[in-house]
Amino acid sequence: MTTARSDQFFAVDSVPLTHGSPVVTTGPRIPLYTEEFAADPHKIYREMRGRFGSLAPVELAPGVPATLVIGYHTAVRILHDPEHFPADPRVWQRDVPSDCPVLPMMEYRPNPLRTVGHDRLRYRSAAVAAVDGVDLHEMHTIIEKISISLINSFCADGYCDVVGQYASPLIFATLNAMLGCPPELGHRAAQGLAAMFDTVDAAAGNAAQADALLELARLKRVHPGDDITSRLVRHPVHLSDEEIRQQLALLYGAGTEPPQNLIANTLLLMLTDDRFAAHVLDGSLSTRDALDEVLFNDPPLANYCISYPRQPMLIDGIWLPAHQPVMISMSACNNDPAINTGALAHNRSHLAFSIGPHSCPARSVALLIVQDAIDQLLDAIPEMRLAVERAELRWRPGPFHRALVSLPVLFPAIPPIRSGGA
Repeated sequence: MTTARSDQFFAVDSVPLTHGSPVVTTGPRIPLYTEEFAADPHKIYREMRGRFGSLAPVELAPGVPATLVIGYHTAVRILHDPEHFPADPRVWQRDVPSDCPVLPMMEYRPNPLRTVGHDRLRYRSAAVAAVDGVDLHEMHTIIEKISISLINSFCADGYCDVVGQYASPLIFATLNAMLGCPPELGHRAAQGLAAMFDTVDAAAGNAAQADALLELARLKRVHPGDDITSRLVRHPVHLSDEEIRQQLALLYGAGTEPPQNLIANTLLLMLTDDRFAAHVLDGSLSTRDALDEVLFNDPPLANYCISYPRQPMLIDGIWLPAHQPVMISMSACNNDPAINTGALAHNRSHLAFSIGPHSCPARSVALLIVQDAIDQLLDAIPEMRLAVERAELRWRPGPFHRALVSLPVLFPAIPPIRSGGA
């Protein structure tokens, strides 16, 4: 009988069960998929912290239990300990129904997020090389062209929904350009991904996305270009079409919904918080300041970074059962009073892009896209204001994201603009 230790983590063999069973847990769980949770998750995080400390029992969908990590320091230790907290879900998903609404966001996939060891290194090396090949100067030009076209479609109306008319189509078009993806294939993939994030018709959305991305992988093997998909095809690890599809699915998951929602969440802060709203015109507080604050307080991917312990683990006085989801709440951890003092400007120690072996390799690209998108919109229409009371805005339910249904704004109508703002 042996006991393994990593900092404060204990694997179960002979440890006395003074804190309850390492296998069976009882008591109510907090649902993360409800309208109530979506409306005010921060209130529920605070209630969780008061009741449970750093680890809270939650449900990701009806009948799908998980442990939500809401303590910053506990999250950091877990994210740096893939040996005890691997991200491979294959044992867990054996008992999960195929129609489970969160399965497409959690199931095993041959990509760097859901594998361990040699496989993870192989997939991550290909993904990092493909993303590192993006020309950031060219991306700025692409975003400017796309944003001007979108702004011109509504600038004379004096009204737009930032989510539906600007952030979503801009991110969609930009990612398709980076991937070398024809619009029709990209549209199918994006629709499928939205269904997966919302956990509504998730299985059908997963299938639609899979078909579109496999078609893209095969297209680029025959007609390569200077794009992420072609770099995946050419990479020395020799990915199969199916493996390329899986890397593209991960890139679509990270590259559409989160940056789209980061644009909307940041603009909401800038339009409604006096520290930012009063200075949109004079520039005394920058877009990057607002981005840093949103990445701390309201990150677009609020709960994810899921692991599945190989054996029962004792952490912070709580037993975590083997092969059951342990999900990091980036939002709750960033707002942990132990580390969040309220001084967020230029503070980038948040977990919004994860840390450790699964940290996001596209962080710089994502921030460039989002900051450029916001600056292009505010440069063109600086007198923008929220069209409804903030309390009237609705948030999309779902356990993973922090996403507005819409962000309606009003502004003085302006004539169409040309490149360079003329």
